[in-house]
Amino acid sequence: MSSADGTGEQLAFIRETVRRAKPRAARGVVLAERLPVARVLVDKGVLSLDQYFDYAVPEAMSEEAQPGVRVRVRFGGRVGAHGRREGGALHDGFVVERREDSDYPGPLAPLARVLSPERVLTPKLLRLCRAVADRYAGTLADVLQLAVPPRHAGAEAEPSPRPLPPPSAPAPGSWERYAYGPEFLASLAGGHAPRAVWTALPGPEWPAEVARAVAATLAGGRGALVVLPDGRAVARVDAALRGLLGEGRHAVLAADAGPQERYRRWLSVSRGSVRAAVGTRAAVFAPVRDLGLVVVWSDGDSSHSDPNAPYPHVREVALLRAAEEGTAVLIGGVSMTVEAAQLLRSGWARPLAAPRETVRQVAPRVRTVLETDQARDEAARAARLPSVAWETAREALTRGPVLVQVPRRGYVPRLVCGRCREAARCRACGGPLESPGADAAPVCAWCGAQEQDWHCVECGSFRLRAAVVGVRRTAEELGKAFPRVPVRTSGRDAVLATVPGTPALVLATPGAEPVAEGPGYAAALLLDGWALLNRPDLRAGEEAVRRWLTAASLVRPAGEGGTVVVVAEAGARAVQALVRWDPAGHAGVELDEREELRFPPVSRMASVTGPARGVADLLGLLRLPAGADVLGPVPVFGGAGGSSAGSGSGAGGAREEGVERALVRVAPGQGAALAAALKAAQIARLALRGAETVRIRVDPTDIG
Repeated sequence: MSSADGTGEQLAFIRETVRRAKPRAARGVVLAERLPVARVLVDKGVLSLDQYFDYAVPEAMSEEAQPGVRVRVRFGGRVGAHGRREGGALHDGFVVERREDSDYPGPLAPLARVLSPERVLTPKLLRLCRAVADRYAGTLADVLQLAVPPRHAGAEAEPSPRPLPPPSAPAPGSWERYAYGPEFLASLAGGHAPRAVWTALPGPEWPAEVARAVAATLAGGRGALVVLPDGRAVARVDAALRGLLGEGRHAVLAADAGPQERYRRWLSVSRGSVRAAVGTRAAVFAPVRDLGLVVVWSDGDSSHSDPNAPYPHVREVALLRAAEEGTAVLIGGVSMTVEAAQLLRSGWARPLAAPRETVRQVAPRVRTVLETDQARDEAARAARLPSVAWETAREALTRGPVLVQVPRRGYVPRLVCGRCREAARCRACGGPLESPGADAAPVCAWCGAQEQDWHCVECGSFRLRAAVVGVRRTAEELGKAFPRVPVRTSGRDAVLATVPGTPALVLATPGAEPVAEGPGYAAALLLDGWALLNRPDLRAGEEAVRRWLTAASLVRPAGEGGTVVVVAEAGARAVQALVRWDPAGHAGVELDEREELRFPPVSRMASVTGPARGVADLLGLLRLPAGADVLGPVPVFGGAGGSSAGSGSGAGGAREEGVERALVRVAPGQGAALAAALKAAQIARLALRGAETVRIRVDPTDIG
């Protein structure tokens, strides 16, 4: 950009002259004869330092200091009188480029050490990480911490096996149940890049269907990547791939393998020894060679949203990667998110779904019942079950296991005054009280303090009662109602992968439902539907449908006696979507409402959370594109910085003192400008005001 007096051209000439100047190194350092400058990404993770820095390459390191390798560099300090860099700490970094010249006119500090000659940061991975950092207003160093696992020298020393030849294209198998399913596989095998939103049928076949999509891609001579929400789903797809392709064609990238083993597997992918990778959240960055397909299963699961800065979502990273590498995309699940519905509406992807006749054949029967329905049987009243639910469970237990989904973990996760129903709160921090067991004293859910002599500050009563009943208390009550039936629980403390196909009550929190061996569960009871539907969150209905369909898909088809009873208001939109087994229709209606309200994904939005002064300072420095809206700031409830920050959730959560949240909204197409403006304002705020922590989340999944 030039000015009228030619100053711009002069500055550009000066910069070009400096750039072409021969690099200088600190005294006593012999520069490499060829490409003596290494451009390094220093692993600092500081917004103001989100750039590359030039270092001199000593001749002794020239052979190993190639683009993509890990190095140690001295960062900070000052240049002394003799041209040596004094002070400064050693930091890890990555060489991103070797060059002949440098933009820096002074003497360059030399590389301190080449940690490994392994080129772990490929050009494609670097471009992807840069795109993710820009989209989420973060730093490249932070994204690389998510994308590249820590180094283990022992794993690098091991030779990787030679890659196997491509397999034969698989038969369509159960993909024939879907309209255009066989055509989708044929397109993958032919080397094309179809993009689809897949509404999977209920039942146990989806891991095998994912495996066939991967096999078709490998048959076409390209690589494949599958990202799943948890280790149990990874294990199911891993077993399906081994059964279809045998050993040695894919790598499992999951945290439970341990750091060294996971790095060894990651290296086998990076080196091209295997052409397919399956794993959880971080696997979306796996450097698969010649990537041809990215599969994201259950993209609405909260596990796909990274809790570490800059908080990227797997689905969005996959879409960025598909755009960068020209790959096929398969966004799948038994439910459908609003974001997936928007991909269909925009024409970016095509639907991959079964005809309604097929859905009716494989789906269980769904019945609705209100929690307030009076149970006719004494045992049903003792178990807090409406009579329809209790009778369904009693009959189904003669044929197999019964799944009971309870939205709350623990024993009694929320307590209220037995007289006035005011929320029971901790005297130390104001957090909500919960009961850990039948004979245990109440404890605070926030600070863990026990309340031995609680009394209500409103009415003075000393009596407590349950506002919400958790999975362990429900298991206790159902055990009394069905005394001769085994009761198993699956939740955060102990998640079961599978249960036998014999009669039993299996109680699980959402997302922890185990798979029943054999034909599946004879019935499922979805309790306390209000706890999901009444959440003060934009995604409450969408999340309820996803959790219910996930549980119901484990139940046998209606033709085999499979029944699902949902305890919720029958007229609620989410309940009707479950009854009709129509996740796509529900997502479409939700998308229509988002368009009217200008909420994501129709618009782009970011949340700014932190101390009131810090939020105010950042908003004051923010230079937004035309038409942008700032909503708030408002007090944060339920704990600052948590997933519920600012949502008002937590059943009467207390205000976090001095912590506020603001939402910033821009029109479609302005997301990049929003992220850039937020990043610039954060840098300016830190430079002017100091280090008060203000958290920025672009496209947050939890908007209250």
